[in-house]
Amino acid sequence: MEVLLAESAGFCIGVDMAVKGVYKNLDTKKMVTYGPIIHNKHVTDDLKKHNVDIIENISQAGENTVVIRTHGVPPTVYESLQNEGIDYIDYTCPFVKKIHRIVKKEYDKGSKIIIVGDEKHPEIIGIDGFSEDNSTIVHTKEEAQNLSLSPNETYAVVVQTTFRDSKFSEIVEVLKTKAENIEVFNTICSATHDRQKAAEDLSKKVDCMIVLGDKKSSNSTKLYNICKQNCEKTFFVENIHEIELKNFKKYDKIGITAGASTPAAIIEEAVKLMTELTPNTDNFEQMLEESFKTLHSGEVVKGKVISVTEREISVNLGSKADGIVTRNEVTEDDTIDIRTLFNPGDEIEVYVARINDGEGNVVLSHKRINEQKNLGALEVAFNSKEIVKGKVIDIVKGGLIALISGVRVFVPASQATSRYTEDLSSLKGLELNFNIIEFDSERKRVLAGRRDLAKKEEELQKIEAIKRLSIGTDVEGTVDRIVAFGAFVDLGGIDGLIHMSEISWVRSKRPPMPFKEGEKVKVRVLEIDEEKGRISLSYRANIENPWDNIEEKYPIGSAVKGTVVRMAEFGAFVSIEEGIDGLVHISNISLDRINKPSDVLSIGQEIEAKVIETDSENQRISLSIKALLEQGEELEENE
Repeated sequence: MEVLLAESAGFCIGVDMAVKGVYKNLDTKKMVTYGPIIHNKHVTDDLKKHNVDIIENISQAGENTVVIRTHGVPPTVYESLQNEGIDYIDYTCPFVKKIHRIVKKEYDKGSKIIIVGDEKHPEIIGIDGFSEDNSTIVHTKEEAQNLSLSPNETYAVVVQTTFRDSKFSEIVEVLKTKAENIEVFNTICSATHDRQKAAEDLSKKVDCMIVLGDKKSSNSTKLYNICKQNCEKTFFVENIHEIELKNFKKYDKIGITAGASTPAAIIEEAVKLMTELTPNTDNFEQMLEESFKTLHSGEVVKGKVISVTEREISVNLGSKADGIVTRNEVTEDDTIDIRTLFNPGDEIEVYVARINDGEGNVVLSHKRINEQKNLGALEVAFNSKEIVKGKVIDIVKGGLIALISGVRVFVPASQATSRYTEDLSSLKGLELNFNIIEFDSERKRVLAGRRDLAKKEEELQKIEAIKRLSIGTDVEGTVDRIVAFGAFVDLGGIDGLIHMSEISWVRSKRPPMPFKEGEKVKVRVLEIDEEKGRISLSYRANIENPWDNIEEKYPIGSAVKGTVVRMAEFGAFVSIEEGIDGLVHISNISLDRINKPSDVLSIGQEIEAKVIETDSENQRISLSIKALLEQGEELEENE
């Protein structure tokens, strides 16, 4: 095995100056850093041990001296420090300071500023501040292509110090096609350029590449991406102890590089450890074999997540074979995307279900770990009669399955709602409150219920719903069920009744229903009985009443046409329009004396009659066929 270190790796000038400066002042000043001094957990953790905390706001500084990190800060931060009289040490990287000066100068001249880099990176936030946060920030070639630049403006372009040189060149080429008056300042740190070039050259020559750096570090991430393009077996680690020996072969040529935030000690340790394996290849094979962990079915172990897909999680267990956790061994909730639960590099505790699945993988379960832990919590809830939350994940014969604290719990149908319901499908996917009504630790049997809870919840919902209602107001609800005497409408916590008489203006014992179950309707509140929890509603109140202005629509003496709709001993009812029936008294049906209306008229017959009386208050209109007939005879006589 041959180990090669990149020519340029580790702390750059700015980082080295900042870190050494903080350690130098430890004995004389009480300090806090404005954000992490550098993106390296080992350094920030060590400084914390020396009581150097990280703050994100100047108001947190207290009596401490504030250390401004290498990434720099906007001018507003300096102003706040001076206004508050807070002592500070400025360790902004010289290369970043140079960008600040360029941006301020160009912005004061009236140029529009374009910054190439990651808009969320603290360095970019600081640079933007020197243009009063008016810069345009682009990170990719595609973003540059989508920019709209004015031909009448002058533009100045700067770039994040750790940005990749080749990507910057691509973006600049695009920007130059967008505007004529554009001046480009290549402000990529020379040390960054040298480090990236050295890593690129080395990664083309080796079998394996190790990139040392913090995962949050922008320049370390870029180094990893550069090396990965040239060397498939590239590993991104914070220190050499994260490396698994099984990833290497005894005759591999190994390259090592490090980001600008990686201390020299970590680099030296990595080179030393890998070099010690080189002289004796037999020693390497022995160490490799000893590094493998022996696994046994039924034990609980910890591993590191290698990758996560929507179907499974691959886990490095430190053994000869990797482990697989299938989706249903992570969670029972099919609405959860397991890619949101774990990321590569996360530590995960798993149960070893089987050593070999037939393809050399170890079969694991994360769900069983949670079940074992959470069964204890459910037992406590059972003994203390505590209310627990759960999600209904399945409807089964005789009830439903709820996921409570990661444990599948059966809920009998008789305990699922306040009153027995055969169809429980509407509950699937809902988050509900439950009581643990049975717990058998030996059989691992758990039963839950919510009948009493549901009753209490419904009563509270009714009380709250009634408070929201007032007589005479219009509200929207959903038709819950239609019955012989009307329709019940769900008003959100309480049902109201539209009596049959309040559905339509049509005079009928069973008027046609203008809506269906499940349909949204607008209704008016007629009565509220708080004691009995009853609400009376009207649907027709929001429909135009055909009896309004009846005197104007059908003045006395006018002739109308209609259809005979029903008979009575005293006369016939004639429909003039929907909702308005007029009465032709038996004495007003014919010029001749008749015994009953059906002697002359029949249901469905169209007739013409004269309006002889209207009463909008009592919703009555009297008609006369006879009057029109008499009027016709009189006209004939006159003629």
